[in-house]
Amino acid sequence: MTDQAPRPADEIPGKPTSASRTTLSHIMTGSDTNLLGTVHGGVIMKLVDDAAGAVAGRHSGGPAVTASMDEMVFLEPVRVGDLVHVKAQVNWTGRSSMEVGVRVLAERWNESTPATQVGSAYLVFAAVDADGKPRPVPPVLPETERDQRRYQEAQIRRTHRLARRRAIRELREKRTAEGMGD
Repeated sequence: MTDQAPRPADEIPGKPTSASRTTLSHIMTGSDTNLLGTVHGGVIMKLVDDAAGAVAGRHSGGPAVTASMDEMVFLEPVRVGDLVHVKAQVNWTGRSSMEVGVRVLAERWNESTPATQVGSAYLVFAAVDADGKPRPVPPVLPETERDQRRYQEAQIRRTHRLARRRAIRELREKRTAEGMGD
């Protein structure tokens, strides 16, 4: 079910998406609020990074560090008393990197109404060894059609990230060559 190229037999065997999927839940309190009285975006971003880091570490079987956060989207405000659920899974893997997709849901802590999606994000993690050097990660094995869609979308995001970095580097090199460097 995956578009990933076959790996040599000596490489790490793949892991299914469900092997590292996780949910982190947290009740928002007054200390989490911003000046508008809603939960500070940075608090939500930390929960997102925490859940994504746990997933990346589980999938890679060891330490993984945040390399980038893409497309952090806040859809609805989160309020004091909301029970926030941060659901994360590995969407795609490279040699030493992983894209982790995260959905953020919120519900009132004392009500039995369904949770509402309040945010989402994509993070890239790099697996590292004890010296902080990149180490190989197992390929992710999508299990469902939804996992397969997420895998394919992650490949598109990766292509765009690399193209953006290349274009910025080329622009900076050009500006430096023209004597307009920063």
